[in-house]
Amino acid sequence: MTDAAAPPAIRAVSAGYRGYAMGLLLLIYVMNFVDRQVVNILAEPIKRELGLLDWQLGAMSGLAFAFFYTVLGLPIARIAERGHRPLIIAGALAVWSGFTALSGLAQNFVHLLLARIGVGIGEAGCTPPAHSLITDYVPKEKRASALAFYSMGTPLGSLVGLALGGLIADAYGWRMAFIVCGIPGVILAIVAALTLVEPRIRATAAELKARAQAMRDATPFRDAMATLKRKRTFWLVSFAAALKAFIGYGQAPFAASFFYRIHGEEVAALAAQFGLQSGGFLGLALGLMAGIGGAIGAFAGGVIADKFGGRDYRAYVSVPAIASLAVIPIYAVAILSPSAVFALGCLFFGSVLGTLWYGPVYATAQTIVPTHMRATASAVLLFIINLIGLGLGPLGVGALSDVFAIGIGLGEAEGVRWALFVSAFVGLLAAALFWMARSSIREEMEG
Repeated sequence: MTDAAAPPAIRAVSAGYRGYAMGLLLLIYVMNFVDRQVVNILAEPIKRELGLLDWQLGAMSGLAFAFFYTVLGLPIARIAERGHRPLIIAGALAVWSGFTALSGLAQNFVHLLLARIGVGIGEAGCTPPAHSLITDYVPKEKRASALAFYSMGTPLGSLVGLALGGLIADAYGWRMAFIVCGIPGVILAIVAALTLVEPRIRATAAELKARAQAMRDATPFRDAMATLKRKRTFWLVSFAAALKAFIGYGQAPFAASFFYRIHGEEVAALAAQFGLQSGGFLGLALGLMAGIGGAIGAFAGGVIADKFGGRDYRAYVSVPAIASLAVIPIYAVAILSPSAVFALGCLFFGSVLGTLWYGPVYATAQTIVPTHMRATASAVLLFIINLIGLGLGPLGVGALSDVFAIGIGLGEAEGVRWALFVSAFVGLLAAALFWMARSSIREEMEG
């Protein structure tokens, strides 16, 4: 009888290959967010051409994507526990990139909604197997840093998506921006399929057979969920991260709209100084603030957590708790500022603090369960984060903007301003949940 508790057979990769693989996975995740976030800089021209309300922008950029992304993430993660993770990632990349290009052909709200659903279906196959693969590539003491490095794809992809999308939309229209952002991913998918190594394949035939039997016997989904159910820390961290995602994803589709509506004249004047149109300038400015600031924050969060978490696991939740509180006044000042330049500067520091949670949270999810449940733990975490954050965030902030603008009668400009302001204070609850996890994290980490 196979020992069901036996860990999977994993063969170490060389340091040189590990560096290549981490770089390629980061690039794939960058494309993940290019295709996911380019819609945000295109929101205003799409709204004008298709005659949409803000809640429809939120549904298009959030709920339509998030529902299939979250639901399919779980079965794909179960396949990744047994299957060839690099091929899963490559196939997913090809699918979401293709649907991004198809978004440029949309003629109405329904067409665009269906295309974004396709992007969500593809992207469901990226992060759970990637997290599991990275955890097998790197030693435990570097896990938070490695996952934080991978998570830099979020701000870097946002940078490229916003900047490239804005520039292309100004020159050739929003439809061409979708097409140009989608095509490179198909090429990258071929590279990933041919060059990413699956460590499990390096096991002997006997080890692979034993592992397959162990997986059949020991880790049905209900058992993985039973393990997670006992981990109080996992649920506190998951819902705290979901609230952080609610803020980040909810505000992102309306950042450009905020500057267009509140600071339109100043933005146009600044753009003219650089020989750009407003869309290209905003894409570059928002991309640089969010991208560079977010990348610094994401990587710093992982490094800080690894440095102090080795002595005390509570650092993995203390860091995001403190950062969640600190970012609120910075963002509030940015939204209320009469200066576009000052607001953009505040957003840089807000992005640094707003992404510090990535590495610590993902490392906690990977370390709190046995090795053969890591892809499932990642998928459950992402299910919660994306259902609440990506699914409800843009829709909620968009609906709130419509309430302020139409229901209360403040108008479009002030409606989006106050929707962004109010949503920032959701961070108070996120900070409380992270802090509560300090009481259980040391006892529940698996190793």
